Amino acid sequence: MNNSPLSRRGLLASIGALGAGALLTACGDGGKASPGAGSSSWTFKDDRGKVIKTDKRPKNLVAFISSAAALHDYGIECTGVFGPSKPVDGKPNPQAGNLDVAKVTSFGAAWGEFNVEKYAAHQPDLLISNMFPPPALWFVPEESTKKIESLAPSIGIAGARKSLLEPLRRYEELAGALGADLKATQVTRAKARFQAAEAAVRKAAAANPGVKVLAMSGDAEQLYAAVPDSYCDLNYFKDLGVEIIEGKKGDEWGFWEFLSWENADKYHADLIMIDNRSSALPAEELLKKPTWAELPAVKAGQTIPWAMEERYSYAGFAPVLEQLAAAIAKSKRLTP
Repeated sequence: MNNSPLSRRGLLASIGALGAGALLTACGDGGKASPGAGSSSWTFKDDRGKVIKTDKRPKNLVAFISSAAALHDYGIECTGVFGPSKPVDGKPNPQAGNLDVAKVTSFGAAWGEFNVEKYAAHQPDLLISNMFPPPALWFVPEESTKKIESLAPSIGIAGARKSLLEPLRRYEELAGALGADLKATQVTRAKARFQAAEAAVRKAAAANPGVKVLAMSGDAEQLYAAVPDSYCDLNYFKDLGVEIIEGKKGDEWGFWEFLSWENADKYHADLIMIDNRSSALPAEELLKKPTWAELPAVKAGQTIPWAMEERYSYAGFAPVLEQLAAAIAKSKRLTP
């Protein structure tokens, strides 16, 4: 898989990514190991419809960085990660959440860099990643998939073309299946904070109607306008009453509309959400694009980071919703 903005799945990774069908739930006893001896079997049904079975509850966990960060919020620790984890401008990588990346082994930080030999030597019990959309596991190179999956079972959680509430629920289920205490104070407080933030977004959107929001990413050549129904967070924000600008599908994958910088003003936005990943063009570089700098929302300072690959936990998304609610509440409707 190459790292070109127009590569098959690398597009979402390089420029900064979400199904019909009912939510798949953990099978049997909810995915938890059966009671009894330490050798009791463990099962979990992932969003590929695949039932993962092991002789005992997996302990040596390896996950995509955002997946590991989500599990960390429930007290489940991974020993290894893959995907962007290095600090950005001296600050923790936003995709790592509250995870201490110095305490885990990295098998590759960039697209296509998964070190299979190092992974094999790690002797993992289970690999966990997202899917945008199924069945491909995010940041697991296609050319190495068979070898990687021969070394340990894998779990895929779907994050495309559905409401954010679904992957949030699935990671909660997975954490519980892996031994998390879902009634722990840190877990219940995070969920309560998320629910309060959800209500705040609804209130802000209702109190300040007509505010148009553009979610985007960018690189040196193009601006990428998001197609909101392809992203679980934008899809969910729409359900809360936020008016998200509808980018047009630019290819079969349907995540972006590709715009030259000369056409950066195609859509009028009152508030712009800017991809915060290390792979995307940062705000200071965007300002060097004259057409970007002249956009009304940019000139008015009505922009916020877009945590487009935020970890799927209530702890991860509560601050995202709080930021969005505050931005909508104070945004002014601007003249094109």
